[in-house]
Amino acid sequence: MLEDLAGIFAVVLSLGIPVVAIVCGTISSIKKREKEKEIRQLIIENNTDLEVAKQLIEEPERKGNKYSALRWACILIGLGLAALVNSVLNLTTQHDIYFWCILAFGVGVGLLVSFIVEFKLQRKAEERAQANNQE
Repeated sequence: MLEDLAGIFAVVLSLGIPVVAIVCGTISSIKKREKEKEIRQLIIENNTDLEVAKQLIEEPERKGNKYSALRWACILIGLGLAALVNSVLNLTTQHDIYFWCILAFGVGVGLLVSFIVEFKLQRKAEERAQANNQE
């Protein structure tokens, strides 16, 4: 009986969480548009200077993470290596905690490697930028 309830609870949560996320995202998008409309109305009503109006309306450029592919590659390589270690150790469901610990360790190693590589790449880019500015 309790196992059936756990299964039903898992299904409801797995279907409910994405629905809630979509509804919340839609609501926040609608509210953002309403705020932008209010700002535009106030700009029109107050006869704001054109340059100030452009600054108020323009959305700042989003800074994308140019190393996200590297980060995901390192995470997936870490997961793959952890899965390899799990298969070599031949862990069964009796050792479930060891399985998850090894996977978590693999992800952690992947994140650490990506951090180190990103740090070195950013430092090289800063050195290049400084060298270009000095010329």
